[in-house]
Amino acid sequence: MQGMFFRHWIYILLHVSHIWSIAAAQIVYSATEESSLGTTVGNLAKDLHLDVQELEIRGFHISGPNKRYFEVNVKTGILLVKDRIDREELCSRNVKCSLEVEAIVNSPLNLYRFEVKILDINDNAPTFRIPEIVLNVSESAFPGERFTLAKAFDSDVGIYSVKGYKLTQNEHFTLDVQNGGEPTMSAEMVLQKALDREKQPIIQLTLTAVDGGKPPKSGTLHITVNVGPASFWYECYHSPRF
Repeated sequence: MQGMFFRHWIYILLHVSHIWSIAAAQIVYSATEESSLGTTVGNLAKDLHLDVQELEIRGFHISGPNKRYFEVNVKTGILLVKDRIDREELCSRNVKCSLEVEAIVNSPLNLYRFEVKILDINDNAPTFRIPEIVLNVSESAFPGERFTLAKAFDSDVGIYSVKGYKLTQNEHFTLDVQNGGEPTMSAEMVLQKALDREKQPIIQLTLTAVDGGKPPKSGTLHITVNVGPASFWYECYHSPRF
């Protein structure tokens, strides 16, 4: 008899848990990182079908490991941003970033779980690991010679990551960008016109990386090309190496 009673309760708990899981999965909010404190995330009381008049009496509050980021106004049932949310700090460069949040109400005691997706903003600019590089190139180098350049890094993801490179307009070098999508996007300088050490022994260029923001953010890499004599074989170096 006790075994049947136990199995009955297990069945009920599993059934309720299944329904609760479905309900919880349906409650998904979105919040933009770096939102101002007090920004509205959603009407939690309405979505949980709770009586706003009873929220304060029943001690409705946010709990769980992510409670530092959100709070609920017990007068209105509105879920609000409570603390600074930094997407990169929470999720690094993961495309998906969300927080599992819990809410508790008493009399009777109920625990609710819901999800808050954290949306990225363009709060980071592309950067290069070093500010400049030096290329030593022989004036006997043939047009078509290629020189691999350092990649830029952007902490943001998706549309706000690195989307392209630009090179200072000049008569000797063009830029060839291999667009496999950031972070695999890379750039190479291609020699188009023969160098002449007597006319121009040093060429100063700037490589600019831009992201997909509107307006875009950018970062720069300064390039110094030292033109060596005909017997001088080129090499690409800088410290530290990239």
